[in-house]
Amino acid sequence: MFALNLSAQKKNQNYRLHIRKATSPIVIDGVADDEAWKNTDVADDFFMVLPMDDGKANERSEIRMAYDDDNIYLVAIFHNSTANPNYVESLRRDFSFGKNDNFLFFLDPFNNQTTGFSFGSNAAGAQWDGTMYEGGKVDLNWDSKWVSQVVREDTKWVFEMALPFKSIRYKDGVTEWGINFSRLDLKASEKSSWTPIPRQFPTASLAYTGVLVWDKPPPSPGTNISVIPYLLGGLNKDFEGNTSNETKVGGDVKISLTSSLNLDLTVNPDFSQVEVDRQVANLDRFELFFPEKRQFFLENGDLFANFGYPTIRPFFSRRIGLGVPIRAGARLSGNLNEKWRLGVMDMQTASIDNIGLPNQNFGVLSLQRKVFNRSSIGLMFVDKESLRYPQDTDSLRTVYPKFNRNIGLEYNLASANNLWTGKAFLLKSFSPNKVGNGITQASHLEYKSRKWNWRIQEESVGEKYTAEVGFVPRNGYINLQSFAGHLFFPKKGKVLSHGPVLNTSYYFNEKMEKTDNQSALQYGLNFRNRSSLTVDVVDEYVELLEPFDPTRSGKDSLSTGTKHSWNAMRFEYNSKPQSLFTYTLGGRFGGYYLDGNRTNLTTEIGYRFQPYVSLTSNISYNNIKLTEPWNTTEFWLIGSEVDITFTNKLFFANLFQYNEQSKNFNWNSRFQWRYKPASDLFIVYTNNHLLEPYDGRSWSLTLKLTYWFTK
Repeated sequence: MFALNLSAQKKNQNYRLHIRKATSPIVIDGVADDEAWKNTDVADDFFMVLPMDDGKANERSEIRMAYDDDNIYLVAIFHNSTANPNYVESLRRDFSFGKNDNFLFFLDPFNNQTTGFSFGSNAAGAQWDGTMYEGGKVDLNWDSKWVSQVVREDTKWVFEMALPFKSIRYKDGVTEWGINFSRLDLKASEKSSWTPIPRQFPTASLAYTGVLVWDKPPPSPGTNISVIPYLLGGLNKDFEGNTSNETKVGGDVKISLTSSLNLDLTVNPDFSQVEVDRQVANLDRFELFFPEKRQFFLENGDLFANFGYPTIRPFFSRRIGLGVPIRAGARLSGNLNEKWRLGVMDMQTASIDNIGLPNQNFGVLSLQRKVFNRSSIGLMFVDKESLRYPQDTDSLRTVYPKFNRNIGLEYNLASANNLWTGKAFLLKSFSPNKVGNGITQASHLEYKSRKWNWRIQEESVGEKYTAEVGFVPRNGYINLQSFAGHLFFPKKGKVLSHGPVLNTSYYFNEKMEKTDNQSALQYGLNFRNRSSLTVDVVDEYVELLEPFDPTRSGKDSLSTGTKHSWNAMRFEYNSKPQSLFTYTLGGRFGGYYLDGNRTNLTTEIGYRFQPYVSLTSNISYNNIKLTEPWNTTEFWLIGSEVDITFTNKLFFANLFQYNEQSKNFNWNSRFQWRYKPASDLFIVYTNNHLLEPYDGRSWSLTLKLTYWFTK
């Protein structure tokens, strides 16, 4: 892996946009008639990325930038060859990229081609912002303070914005940042970029940014302190009919210690306004993963959350405050210099006397150093300590161990041209009496060109490896997996690309005895109108390592050691996103445990009255036929969402979920008014109903007000 990382000049180093101090005031109105814009350079002549990266874009785009003592300014003009209306999903912040005509730009203030910021808008004015990590991924759960305006005309739309220097992190004294601009035009079925980018990579790929050249170093942000208090009032009614009132006060403080290093403090945090998880039909033998959505954990979140693999995480922030109040927390994160990044977090939770849960402290240290061109070496230490047990007994110390610690090293590979990526890591856990003392390690190497994509991976998790603050759903195994795919590109016709992908995955126990394997041959077609179709044939084998109910519905369990194998076929079709009516159809037909049969049909149907109302419905049906005592089991999962966006500051979202498998009906309504940048009023109603045989109901109504003070 190291041999693949010879130092090289950035691919698009010669694409340079000069930014100068504005010669006169700029008003953010989406009109772009300010005198200051006449004295700026222009980034235009975009390259096409999709459908094919073989020439210049057909639709013309123009970008200009300027700055003053407080803000970075940007104006973008997007011309259309026809006068048809733009395609947008809604005015919802952090919209779905592929379902909107939109403009995004990507900032790499540290020139590390790995981390940065993304901002933008769809053609109706809905804002997009997020932090960037792993060289081209964007975490949209992060919000910052900035303003923008969009104006649409028959054959063009204009986006204008002001981004305060205090809203981002950057190295002081540097006069060159990485930058790129991306445009998606669904009418023309065209994605374009200011710099040339191979079609197999996202336009967010920081390896292919150009250079933003400052006429002098950006102003030092100086003292930057933000205080974000909240006031909450709530009414709750539980299953037994007991009603309670709730009043809470708390908040966050953000302190910029340097232009690139931030200290976050939180006291008595509340996350009642966070969007609820989408329910899924669960027929898996292991725990399911749901992503973190709480704002405090998100800035520079990759330092903490991306160590390891999705199924081997030594740290998973959702383990903190899971049904337990968080009293306070602190986090120091950011760039120490162009080579080093640091993340330190400490959180304190309350005790719960009636179950014997003690106060607990969660400490995390993450240190990362850039090596070669875009790669890095990282160190992580995670410490969970139980403090002040309500009753200091041996049984409580067994249920809630005194401590659990993890320490690990990781190497992340990313070649200069992004064709080669990889990872290798080693983790060691420590627990009292050596019960949870174990080791895990894994590595992979991946190659991705326009026509070829392949990956090889190995991983092993020891039986005693324990990560109480992590996400490791399976222990005591060795896994070998790989995939290889190839794309063909017809010169004519409705099909843009097509090709096969072969996936294999084998699991062994620590004695190298096979316990699971899955092999899948997939063929995919991508159409020029942006619709797609995939078909898979799957061969699967499972030896159960513990009892398992194959219906996950409370029926009998299959015995440990029983062996099962089957074949199945899967398919998925995604309609073109340009239509007001969109849909996805998927299914799975074939064998299952005990020589049985499982049929699964899924669909997502959407309709939008753009840009104000978006209607979505997700439906999943499972039919499982087995021998006695299971016989035939069938259940539905239905989720419906009504998203009303009155303006790009006033939102009303409603989510209804019915899960027949878990006998649950859930209704969540959330009203949000962003009355000032990053300051909100929330009204949230939640109703949870457990159906027969559980029979229970609870509901809550919460009003929460937040305000972002900046000094």
